[in-house]
Amino acid sequence: MKFGPKSSALAVLAAAAIALTACGGGTSASGGGGGAAATTLTLASLQDLKTFDPTDAHIGHRMPIYQAVYDSLIRRAPDGKLVPMLATEWSYNKDNTVLTLKLRTDVTFSDGAKFDAAAAKANLDHFKAAKGTDAYQAASMKSVDVVDPSTIAITLNSPDPAFSYYLTQALGLQASPKAIGTDGIKTVPDGSGPYVYDAKSSVKGSQYVFTKRSGYWDKDLQKFDKVTIKYLVDLTARTNALVSGQVDAALLDPKSGKQAEGAGMVPHKSQVDWQGILLYDRDGKINPALANVKVRQAMNYAFDRKTILAQQYLNEGTVTDQVFGPESGAYVPELDNTYPYDPAKAKALLAEAGYPKGFTLKIPTVASYDPINAVFKQQLSDVGITLQTESIPDANYVSDMAAGKYAAATFNLYQGEPWVAINQMVSTTALYNPFKNEDPELTAMIKAVQNGGANSAELAKKVNENVTKNAWFVPMFRLNQMYFSNKKIDVQPELQQAVPSIYNYAPAK
Repeated sequence: MKFGPKSSALAVLAAAAIALTACGGGTSASGGGGGAAATTLTLASLQDLKTFDPTDAHIGHRMPIYQAVYDSLIRRAPDGKLVPMLATEWSYNKDNTVLTLKLRTDVTFSDGAKFDAAAAKANLDHFKAAKGTDAYQAASMKSVDVVDPSTIAITLNSPDPAFSYYLTQALGLQASPKAIGTDGIKTVPDGSGPYVYDAKSSVKGSQYVFTKRSGYWDKDLQKFDKVTIKYLVDLTARTNALVSGQVDAALLDPKSGKQAEGAGMVPHKSQVDWQGILLYDRDGKINPALANVKVRQAMNYAFDRKTILAQQYLNEGTVTDQVFGPESGAYVPELDNTYPYDPAKAKALLAEAGYPKGFTLKIPTVASYDPINAVFKQQLSDVGITLQTESIPDANYVSDMAAGKYAAATFNLYQGEPWVAINQMVSTTALYNPFKNEDPELTAMIKAVQNGGANSAELAKKVNENVTKNAWFVPMFRLNQMYFSNKKIDVQPELQQAVPSIYNYAPAK
């Protein structure tokens, strides 16, 4: 199977994916319509940057920061198709265990170093060795060989239906070989991307400023002279910044979205994520109660999802009991009736599990989750479960969860194609399975999906049924993503992605 600019099937994954603070100063892209075309772009981000090291890159809200300075081997288009970037074409061998990529020969990094096959190999090898935030993306990668200066061959341990997709994400980001693995790259990025970092205008934990890179190989992706990404974790501050013209686009919520629409902002709605509580410690290593399936099921019965959705999100979404979305191919409609609101049943299950007086569960929290965690705390207390929240830095949220520091956590995860989703939250190499929970029956189901070819999505329904009935998670809703922009920029939302890629913004015509 071959992929390139003329291919009608540009991806092994047809649609995978995944799933925005406060400095003043407007931009020429701010405010309402009319006037000259925008030359600058300012975005609000609800997650702060950890470091500029590509091995710390993470799928979702932080990715536009990395995309500004690092090209990826493959790019994901707004409709979810995989299209050429630093790789001009790619193809698998017959058993889908060797992926060969042809690379561009006219690309340099910001330090002047040339991009070639040796640079691509160095990045891929380092990503696997560094075991960074999204290390699971390289789990199937066995080796990378330089075939010639413009060709690499990646050998996989076994077929990985998501691997090409991962090359559009953290795994595919390319840094200068001179900077890879150095302390310097953590604070000063060195990539081949469309923009370069303006350290003097940037403030760690506040805003990150990038200017157009001279000599960049693809002018079509360089739509602005300057891009600023502001860390605005507070929802009110984010909303006010958008309405007042300090930023051009931001992710809001249903309540703040009404204010934005009233001020003339443009909504871009899509169901990208499911929101709920991820029950990581299913073997009870740090919270013994979670090892009992009846306890996990009780937690699912404890929530009045419909009322919470109506009161907290103005019905901007759909209640759900499963973590695979309708577009994934693994969705099973009947599973959404698995856990109707039933606090009496929740109490009975807790008693049967040996916790008639409930138990205490500690989870991390950040400002963006404080409101919904307060609701979750009340609902769980009604059945005898005490939810304790521990505030931690936003930049540490994902890494602390992935390190197994907490037995559970509230989170939003995108509803990707089955193999992407499985390897994000279910498999033993998944980022959001930090305790590496598994059982033989589920492992066999996962293996069947991996080798299922065209039947993989159908086979993934079995995985969905297993993790739903064994209550690996407490899914609540598939939320509408409430992304808003002003009228001086055009925005293309990206299928199944929390926020648009940096390439999806342009001055309004």
